[in-house]
Amino acid sequence: MIVYTKPLYRAVMIGIVSAALLIGSFLLGSAQSGPAASGSTAGGHSAGFVLTSSGGGGKITVTGTGTVTGTPDQLVLSMGVQTSASSVSTALANANAAARAVTRALKSGGVQAADIQTAGLSISPSYRGSGQAPVGYQVSEQLTATLRNLAKAGSQIQAAATAGGNATTVDGVSLNLADTSGLLAQARTNAVRDAQAKASQFARALHQPLDGVISISDQSQTTPFPEFTGFAAARASAPSVPISPGKQQVSVQITVVYAIG
Repeated sequence: MIVYTKPLYRAVMIGIVSAALLIGSFLLGSAQSGPAASGSTAGGHSAGFVLTSSGGGGKITVTGTGTVTGTPDQLVLSMGVQTSASSVSTALANANAAARAVTRALKSGGVQAADIQTAGLSISPSYRGSGQAPVGYQVSEQLTATLRNLAKAGSQIQAAATAGGNATTVDGVSLNLADTSGLLAQARTNAVRDAQAKASQFARALHQPLDGVISISDQSQTTPFPEFTGFAAARASAPSVPISPGKQQVSVQITVVYAIG
């Protein structure tokens, strides 16, 4: 049977067919682009997984400690003079004279001028009982001296204390290491070895291979603190103050992060 269509109906049919073709093409393109986007996303996830995988192997964080011992080779002396008088000017003049005598004695004993430093000055009134008016004034002058020859340090302290006379005060001494660089280098080496040994033990216990170092940080104080000890000026009656240098420890502590797996 032959079907005849009017021009209007023919135009409508052509429009419907064209729309159907466009919709089909769009759906086909979406179906094709979908897997590609998924592959791109999968690729992105793959890259993330690689990073996670490398980090997911695990990490071990350990601390390592290295300690070495050295013999102090210098002494820091903290001393001064203290005087009292009815007036500030007299007390200050007496203190100045005593401080100069102490400084001269140290220099005469071989202490360099650059190793002698003024450390303090104080002037304060003195009262009697509950009185409100000063009955006198007290002046104190302090200095520090670095004695770099321990064999002479005892006699240098003796001479300085004697020069200051009854005005002498000694606040303390500290025995130090003048140069800690060599000891610190050895302590760092020991700290690394300690950290490596601990990390290896953990890795073996976990049945995982120990990989490279991710990070390392120094948690220690590189300069040992001097230990001040009380020192009685009355001991200056001896010909030479006895000095026992003893030992001093230098420690280094590090934190190391290793990769495992």
